[in-house]
Amino acid sequence: MLIRSIEERMLANLRPGKAVILLGARRTGKTFLLKKLAGQFGPDCLFINGEDVSVQEILQRRTKANYESFLEGKNILLIDEAQKIDNIGLILKLMIDSFENLKIVATGSSAFDLTGRLGEPLTGRSTHIKLFPLAEDEYIDRIDFTQINDRLNERLIFGSYPEVFLTESISAKEDYLRDLVNSYLLKDILEFDGIKNSGKIKNLLRLLAFQTGSTVSVNELGTQLGIARNTVERYLELLEKVFVIFRLEGFSRNLRKEISKNSKWYFVDNGIRNALNADFKRPELRSDTGMLWENYIISERIKSLSNKNIHANLYFWRTYDRQEIDLIEERDGILNAAEFKAGNSKPKIPKLFLETYPDSVFRTITPDNYRQWLVGGETVK
Repeated sequence: MLIRSIEERMLANLRPGKAVILLGARRTGKTFLLKKLAGQFGPDCLFINGEDVSVQEILQRRTKANYESFLEGKNILLIDEAQKIDNIGLILKLMIDSFENLKIVATGSSAFDLTGRLGEPLTGRSTHIKLFPLAEDEYIDRIDFTQINDRLNERLIFGSYPEVFLTESISAKEDYLRDLVNSYLLKDILEFDGIKNSGKIKNLLRLLAFQTGSTVSVNELGTQLGIARNTVERYLELLEKVFVIFRLEGFSRNLRKEISKNSKWYFVDNGIRNALNADFKRPELRSDTGMLWENYIISERIKSLSNKNIHANLYFWRTYDRQEIDLIEERDGILNAAEFKAGNSKPKIPKLFLETYPDSVFRTITPDNYRQWLVGGETVK
């Protein structure tokens, strides 16, 4: 059985007076974790599904007496797909305020954020934890050492969704990812009021896939898609909230040569990127292997930091004369710079960066040396 890194954090934050809110993309394992908790807590626990219409109807009568009858003396409440319940923020607030021994875990997709259903009611009464696709430290011990490189190549192509990892057949991995993209990936966005054009959103994602690791102009995206700049910005924001993509902003301390206007966009999971492009060829047969490696290693770094509850500011660095660094990690007053190379080349730190930030640390990350950096959660040395 896979053990998720956030399990210990969830249990540590499970206490009366606050709700643990587990957010993540569809198919990342939120329901699995909730059922696992239900099995651990046994008869003291009430497990409910927010998609159940009868549950939705009962919870809409917001009175202490109603919830006391509903809970039947249970002191742990687990709510799956909680975003499906209207006024869920107000409901949880009343429960927390009314029952001093009640502990709550609620899982949901980012529809929580899209609709603002949690928002102000739970200010100061909740702890939010993100669940990503599998991070390397969650499964590395299950991989035969002799297969390490082959399995890395698989992850570059098929990503790290739990079911993809547990599926041995290559064709089954491909089928799963195609189904995920076609049936589930955009479901939360398309259920959100006013968002109806799935074709434009998928085309936007395909354009981002071909520009992985490059600065992206929102104006150019709008021109290519035939939609307004504001619409592109809205789609990008929504896609980021549902954990499909994430952005890096340019790092600048107001040096005139530094670029900070445009962002770089990456995919939370390589498999999603490749499914959108309908390209599952092995790395050695591709022309975008550098993009795959950069996307994979940055997304893995984000997962590792999030799972360990380590807070850092992440950027890229680039100048108008094309000096650049893939990742700048600002943490505890230190700038850690990393350049990602799929091959064996060892680039030198850009002279301007070294002169401007002499106390920074620089390292080249390759398939040969990345694992300790990721799994150990270390800064770039």
